[in-house]
This record gives sequence, structure tokens and C-alpha cells, in this order.
Amino acid sequence: MNTLVVAGSLNLDLVGRAPRIPAPGETVLGGSLARFHGGKGGNQAVAAARLGAAVRFFGAVGRDAAGDELLAGLVVEGIDVAGVARAEAAATGAALITVSDAGENAITVLPGANLEVPAPGDGARAVLRGARGLLLQGEIPLAANRAWAEAARAARVPVLLNAAPASAGLAALLPWVDLLLVNETELAQLGGSEAAIGTAGERGPATIVTTLGARGCRAWHRERTFAVPGVAVHVVDSTGAGDTFAGALAAALAAGRELSAALAEANLAAALSCRRAGARGGMPTRAELDAALAAT
Repeated sequence: MNTLVVAGSLNLDLVGRAPRIPAPGETVLGGSLARFHGGKGGNQAVAAARLGAAVRFFGAVGRDAAGDELLAGLVVEGIDVAGVARAEAAATGAALITVSDAGENAITVLPGANLEVPAPGDGARAVLRGARGLLLQGEIPLAANRAWAEAARAARVPVLLNAAPASAGLAALLPWVDLLLVNETELAQLGGSEAAIGTAGERGPATIVTTLGARGCRAWHRERTFAVPGVAVHVVDSTGAGDTFAGALAAALAAGRELSAALAEANLAAALSCRRAGARGGMPTRAELDAALAAT
């Protein structure tokens, strides 16, 4: 089986519409309120599962209704959530998002139980030994990410790190990372260029993929660089395109695709995700992606 392990964050996103973003101390009467299942870990797990990966998710939620809701959302996607911990004292992670009529947004992330994602225990290590890849992001504590990366390296399982949001601490994970995925801003924060990151120190990622938005992506692989051009689509909402790319790339590599083919799939999946609203709403299924690939 092309089992993919994802260790990461789960958030309940509460999105409110308002005429403008409130100034400090100001109250603004708004409009609609919508609830979305989010967190980069959860989003990327869903993207990979829709494209055929057998996903085992590890994270943490509170013992509350929001936690129940987020787990149920993953189960509907066919994701195994047996490894998700229920935090005793922390609430499920949340994001409070205000979107103005001008399209600006103000976001407050409340990590909650995401700060309590545990290191892999014996059961998780057994799952890793049978996996084709481990996918990590930057929304859980560095110590947890490092423990997962070290366990995967010990099990000889490739580690894909999406360094988002980027932080100086994530650079400490690079000795245990096989593929680093960043956008241009994150690349600059971590080292400035793919070559600078890939050749620093004794060990580090053999492959660095940089997403370029509508321009596609480029990959640095063992000191060789190549590009994948963007795909033109009618954009309705680009939210979640980066998470779609990460999940699709991890799924394709877990299925045994060569890097060039995996990048082409991820690039197209990310473009397709922009055609519908919501971080997960536009994520394509395997059938949708195969149809689009056949049409290119």
C-alpha cells in the first residue's frame, strides 16, 4: 500500500465577513459567519487522500465538539485518525478570520491542542516502518516535528517537510529531511536559495521544491535545477493551493512516481484546487486529476 503518514495540525476555521477590518478597540458590524475544517496538516492529508494515498494522520485535538467535528471530517475522506491524541486541558485549535469587502483579511490562530502533538510512540513507529513517506509542516511544535523526522529517518522512510509557516527553528530539522517544500518567501527565510540550503552542512535535503504561484514550481535536485510551468485556470479561490500541492506531491511520491512526474501532478492539482471556493473545497479527486492530466 502507498501509505503516507501525516503528522500535523488541525484547526476549526471561523470566517466572518465585515465591511472592513476593525481598528484596535473598534467594533464593526459584520455579515455572514462560516465554519471550515483547516490546519495545514489536515488540509494536506485530505489532498493526499483524495488522490489515492492511504493516509494515517497523527495530531491532537481537544475533548470538545470541535475536535469531534474535525476528526469526523477526516474519516469521511478515508483517513485513519486512530493516532490522533485527545488533549485533556487544551481546546481544539482554531483560526479566527475576518475578511473585508475589499478582500483583506485579519487572522488570529489559536493553536490549542496542536501544541500538544505527541512524539511518535511504539504504535506510530510501527506505522512508520510500513509507510512510503512522512509529511510534516510548521504548525506543530519543533520538538514534535523533530521527533517524527528522526523516527522516520530511523525507519528509512522519506521525510517531506513543508516549511510553512517558516521559522528559524525549522532549519534545525533539515538534517532529517529528504525533500523540502517552500514558497519563495519561505525560501528566503531559510537560506535564500535552493543551492545554499542543499549544500549547507554535512547532511540536508537532497531535493528542494519551490512553489511559484501561477508560474508553477522549480526543483533543485542534487545540484540540478529544473522548472515546471504553471497551468492556466479560472481562479475562484487560491486558498489551500499550497496545501493541495504538498499533499499531491507526497501522494505521488508515495505511489512511486519519479520526481518530475510527481511535480507535474502536484502542480496541476494545485491549479485545479483554485477553481472552487475553500481550502478543501477545490481539492481534486483522483478521477478529476487523471482527466486533467489526460487533457494536457
